[in-house]
Amino acid sequence: MEDKTDETFEQAPEPVVRPLLFRGRGATLRPDGRFESQRREVFDDGWSQEERDSEARLETELIIDTAKTVITENKSPDISFELSINPYRGCEHGCSYCFARPTHSYLGLSAGLDFETKIAYKPDAVALLRKELAHKSYRCRPIALGINTDGWQPIERKLGLTRGLLEVLAACRHPVSIVTKSALIERDLDLLVDMARDDLVHVMFSVTTLDRGLARSMEPRAATPQRRLDAMRMLHEAGVPVGVLFAPLIPALNDHDMEAVFAVAKDCGAEVAGYALLRLPYELADIFPAWLATHAPGRAEHVMSIIRQMRGGKVYDSRFGTRMTGEGEFAELYAKRAKLATKRLGLNKFRRALNTSAFRPPLAETNQLSLF
Repeated sequence: MEDKTDETFEQAPEPVVRPLLFRGRGATLRPDGRFESQRREVFDDGWSQEERDSEARLETELIIDTAKTVITENKSPDISFELSINPYRGCEHGCSYCFARPTHSYLGLSAGLDFETKIAYKPDAVALLRKELAHKSYRCRPIALGINTDGWQPIERKLGLTRGLLEVLAACRHPVSIVTKSALIERDLDLLVDMARDDLVHVMFSVTTLDRGLARSMEPRAATPQRRLDAMRMLHEAGVPVGVLFAPLIPALNDHDMEAVFAVAKDCGAEVAGYALLRLPYELADIFPAWLATHAPGRAEHVMSIIRQMRGGKVYDSRFGTRMTGEGEFAELYAKRAKLATKRLGLNKFRRALNTSAFRPPLAETNQLSLF
């Protein structure tokens, strides 16, 4: 019998990890949450093409989120608000860079594709808000609406939770600040105009680029940059104070657009403008670079190199005071550019103070009749 012990055999190639590409979705990964006890990795073994083609469209799934309270208190010293309300967890906009993605791990879900396809909503959010505002110990302070995830994301058309919350705030004359990248906010113009008369509202539009193609890949289900600007103009002309946020600023990808975004926003009625550096906490440190490698492979290494230079050699630095702007020469350059641009355009000359004196708490739900 022929001895084959010395015969060499060709080794099978290593499996190729390929991005998950779905129409209208931003993330290209579905990593397990950081609290899970096991880790899984999807790879292409050459047999799955038909399955991948059949999943070209990934539908949105709704999950009920039960909560005892709806108002969240913020204690971060570099955030301008103390209270916030988020009727949704997860966001259909699918922004590849969203700093809120890692919060989906608290639901046992992925910060990648799950974040934009499995949306948790609070069906009793309006009732909870009314109850909390009616509490005798409640002290009126401006509330930020839809900060962690966009309150006007596509599913809001169906559920109307943000509209309901805004109706309560308007009825109670409670001040609110808003950040959105959705043109759906035009739907609520009646409430916003009413609140603006008493200095109860301010709306900031997030505009990250004027390049429609880049926006489509970075923020696949958000309104186009032009639609956001059109909505900004509509609110301004109706008397609602508006501003613009260039956030996130991504080095070597969209940073060149900052001054142009400020200028166009000024023409649309913006009074204030600001920016924030890209933040990559937890799972986002893998999700965003994977998106970069898929959609901007020629720039990926350069982008991540500058981010590390601004974060002390790391992908992310969570320290208060620097997490929004970074450190070093690039950070100083961006700060100087923003200061010169806003000064030239006449932005940030003043900031409107939201009015807390008009607040009137809702009547507590009780069977007792009022004497008056």
